[in-house]
Amino acid sequence: MTATGTHERLISTSALVIGTGGAGLRASIELAERGVQVLAVGKRRKHDAHTTLAAGGINAALGTMDPEDSWQQHAADTLRESYFLADPHIVEIVAKNAARGIEDLERWGMPFAREADGRISQRFFGAHLYRRTAYAGDYTGLEIQRTLLRRAQELQVPIIDSIYITRLLVGDGRVFGAYGFDIVDGTPVVIHADAVILAAGGHTRIWRNTSSRRDENTGDSFRLAALAGARIRDAELVQFHPSGILEPADAAGLLVSEAARGEGGILRNALGERYMEKYDPERMELSTRDRVALASYTEIAEGRGTANGGVYLDVSHLSREHILEKLPRVYRNLIDLQMLDITQHPIEIAPTAHYSMGGVWVSAEEHATGVDGLYAIGEAASGLHGANRLGGNSLIELLVYGRLTGGDAAEYITGLTSVHRDPAAVAEARGEMQQLLTGTGEESPRLLQRQLRNIMTEHVGVVRSEEGLTAGLVKLNELEARVKNLTAHPDIAGFDDLAHAFDLYGSMLAARATIESALARKETRGAHNRSDFPEQNDEFRGNMVWSPGLGVTFEPAANAPDSFRELAEQRIDDSPVGKLAE
Repeated sequence: MTATGTHERLISTSALVIGTGGAGLRASIELAERGVQVLAVGKRRKHDAHTTLAAGGINAALGTMDPEDSWQQHAADTLRESYFLADPHIVEIVAKNAARGIEDLERWGMPFAREADGRISQRFFGAHLYRRTAYAGDYTGLEIQRTLLRRAQELQVPIIDSIYITRLLVGDGRVFGAYGFDIVDGTPVVIHADAVILAAGGHTRIWRNTSSRRDENTGDSFRLAALAGARIRDAELVQFHPSGILEPADAAGLLVSEAARGEGGILRNALGERYMEKYDPERMELSTRDRVALASYTEIAEGRGTANGGVYLDVSHLSREHILEKLPRVYRNLIDLQMLDITQHPIEIAPTAHYSMGGVWVSAEEHATGVDGLYAIGEAASGLHGANRLGGNSLIELLVYGRLTGGDAAEYITGLTSVHRDPAAVAEARGEMQQLLTGTGEESPRLLQRQLRNIMTEHVGVVRSEEGLTAGLVKLNELEARVKNLTAHPDIAGFDDLAHAFDLYGSMLAARATIESALARKETRGAHNRSDFPEQNDEFRGNMVWSPGLGVTFEPAANAPDSFRELAEQRIDDSPVGKLAE
């Protein structure tokens, strides 16, 4: 019995997957197909995981539209656009295995868009040399989630989507499960597992404007892994999407798909000027994601933004029929959220924190973390995207490493001869939760979350500086003192307040990793813009790796293999003709 008198629930499984989005589901499917007992848990309803929000498409060099495409070219485009910070081995594995990922989805009934002759349609995304992005309208992520859920159901994979994991359980350097609670009734849960796959997303919710919803991507993965003994790589490399809405407040940061620019949308500042003429006169609105976000940020920062701190994206010059056919989700979202008819009026937008290109440090082959039995995949992991993620690469990463990591975990479990379970680890996790429930502190997790997001938005946004980052770190230290007085107050509606408290814990750790890594990267590269170090510096061609208490160490990046090195070093045609935005 716990301190509050609630019985702990004990669950035993061979493999535990934390996260029920695309990465977690694909890993669970692989384990089940190999006959290994698996349990998938998540804190969001499985039908509404973050993967469902992905719109644009999924990359693989299938050659259905451009037969000259190859995995080598896909790898080269990915490495080049990472500003050579990606792990070339991870890039190679994803590019080589991408076609298999598409085949798996196809076999399980994924409704890809197709040409008249039955070939899977593929389209251009920015910075890809060839058409290699497969898609399903502007609902690609939603259809992938549905497909994987169907397959998991066929395999009878148990999924509990109301469990919040608060700690990984580690004994003698080896993971043996996890501790958490049921969000609905607060029941503490101890899960014994021989291997754990962490697929719980990134940390973009620590900014005020973000494409993540309020209870996802709060840095859970960072904290769970770091406290278990793993390390965080590239925390400072965060992709800011150019177009997030500003209103209403509870939806601030929700994306307006880049297809809106791809289909002919025009960006204007509050003065009515088409400002991309200044920043990329050749590609204009079809420039790459990092450059468009920087351009919009600069217009706003220099006083040419709207009263709400935004700019305008206008598609109203397009025909109503074209908008309804090509941008149905954007049209519907703006009607629902703002009663705004985008066929008649421009959309007020601003750059929004969108994707964690960094994450838990993992090995290339199987995404092991350095803690025996612990793996990380999807946005929780690092190594594929470097300083600029290519649109469409995140979804294929889920399929590739979900399969490969699931397979390696199955072999690891099969080869185990003994498991050591440390009662002290369980007691520590139990005590942490009970302290929140029985404490007398006066601080509220939701209020402190807002304070943290204000700090990150003001000091660690699209453009950073030593002065700003240092000031942000001072404020973070002050906020940490207040977090020690945190208390959770569950009510008749459930234990959301306890979940918010642990969200805050994860966000605080992720924020520290991000600020300290951003301070260490004294250059501008990709999505990381330093106003005091505006040039790229080869001394920093490598990764910032962060650990609690130890801070940041630098690991030089590896060189690309001969198979695609020359292709990666070549400049590709930057013409935007016929290409969607990234």
